Amino acid sequence: MPAGTEPADTEPATTPAVVRAAALRWPGAEALVDGEVRMTFAQLGAEVERVAHALVATGLRPGDRVGIWAPNCWEWVITALGTHAAGGVVVPLNTRYKGDEAAYILHRSGARLLFTVRGFLGTDYPELLAGRATPIKRTVVFRSPSWDEFLRLADTDADADTGGRAAGTLPEVNPDDLADLLFTSGTTGRPKGVMTTHRQTVSVPRAWADVVGLRAGDRHLVVSPFFHTFGYRTGILADLIVGATTLPLAVVEVDTVLRLVSAERVTTLPGTPTLFQSILDDPALTNPAAMSSAAGSPRAPDLHGAGHDLSSLRLSAVGAASVPVELVLRMRAELFDVVVTGYGLTESTGVATMSRPDDPPEVVSRGVGRPLPGVEIQVVGPDGSPQPPGVAGEVLVRGHNVMSGYFDDPQETAAVIDADGWLHTGDVGVLDDDGYLAITDRLKDMYIVGGFNAYPAEIEAALLRHPGVAMAAVIGVPDRRLGEVGMAFLVRANGHSPNEEEIIAWCRTEMANYKVPRVLRFVDALPVNPVGKIVKPTLRNWATAPRAGAHTIRDDGHGRS
Repeated sequence: MPAGTEPADTEPATTPAVVRAAALRWPGAEALVDGEVRMTFAQLGAEVERVAHALVATGLRPGDRVGIWAPNCWEWVITALGTHAAGGVVVPLNTRYKGDEAAYILHRSGARLLFTVRGFLGTDYPELLAGRATPIKRTVVFRSPSWDEFLRLADTDADADTGGRAAGTLPEVNPDDLADLLFTSGTTGRPKGVMTTHRQTVSVPRAWADVVGLRAGDRHLVVSPFFHTFGYRTGILADLIVGATTLPLAVVEVDTVLRLVSAERVTTLPGTPTLFQSILDDPALTNPAAMSSAAGSPRAPDLHGAGHDLSSLRLSAVGAASVPVELVLRMRAELFDVVVTGYGLTESTGVATMSRPDDPPEVVSRGVGRPLPGVEIQVVGPDGSPQPPGVAGEVLVRGHNVMSGYFDDPQETAAVIDADGWLHTGDVGVLDDDGYLAITDRLKDMYIVGGFNAYPAEIEAALLRHPGVAMAAVIGVPDRRLGEVGMAFLVRANGHSPNEEEIIAWCRTEMANYKVPRVLRFVDALPVNPVGKIVKPTLRNWATAPRAGAHTIRDDGHGRS
């Protein structure tokens, strides 16, 4: 593979250069483990090059887009990296998309090739696209004859139209070339394609790995979907950069996670609060007979009766929702040496801030850390002026992690990146005196109770301090007298059974009256997307369908119940 343009004495600044450097530095170490498939870094490099040559043989040219619509698997990894090595642009698709949604992404991106699967969770992805107009010229299905046929094309690259290249070579890939188009969730309209370069796609995971302490020899179970910026960049790419092993997981089930941690000696397991709460609530772990110590560690090396040894766990990054301090404390005491949290969005190449490994649990819980090296954070008021510490405002991000822009949409790009290079996130946050950021809400999720601005994330964080609440989500609902009031959906903590009156009484002592939810509903689980974020539109649908057990609080019109 060609070296690209970065100087030989600097860190690699393209993904093909990262793959090549890893193969040279750790040739015999395991790079990728997926079931019975095990690849060293040298083998991974060879497979990536094979995919790249096959892509060139199909007629792929530098800048062409390639869609990947599949769950986490080893084929996803080598296809994405092979696309980069061939000069192409990766377009990941959410595995929960339906046909129209996927067709829109493919059409909008102009993707010419699609790599996908059949039968994942009972879904036939190619069939979902049947009859829909897309620019796709060739569809390749992983683990099928079409995949084998595609790989055989690598042998014909030398005979393909080279477009001026030497026969059998790959195109030069430069740090400022476009690496991928990740489409946003579309919460404010149709999804938009976020453009990031190779330099960004490499520099951000490198900075993240350095901050959290990911290192060579770590074994990283990646539960966040590869189609999401976090699973893709802090999973696949961060592991390649530092020499860690990537273990993709397609479906997140607690039993499977525990089995893999034990069998594969997993050291690194980022995830959502829901995942870790489920692990900690597992009867095997909560059984006192299971608790023992190894080398003086208070953590449980063996899950009694289940045969799962979790003593290899070292590092976790927890995010996607508010994190109760009690959860951080238990994770550190029973599972991990290091627990960090962070903040980012697709437009910031996935990461903008991270807490540090030595931060106290209270700091990890109440905020999302400090900016990555080379990144600036600013909180501004409605007039755009910086807010002092402790005062909420819109969070702005500037640095090497800010996207190049929205694909083929300069107007939308200009609406979120100002002339000084600041990315306007639409998130509401507060900086403290030490530069630590706390996200209090999304601007669009704010609702107004009798003239007072109410931010759901702030209220949710407060609700999570109640010992009987495991998860909380708050939305604004119409109210004839106050305009809007808060409605809370709560999941009871394991072993607790609080009632509505208890929660309301507790809220009145913990928060201003206008913040106290006026409607409560206990549910078994909250609706979340594949990366663990609560789906507020679903909650709004639930709010319009009354259920038995909802508890409604009336107000006197002055913010008092």
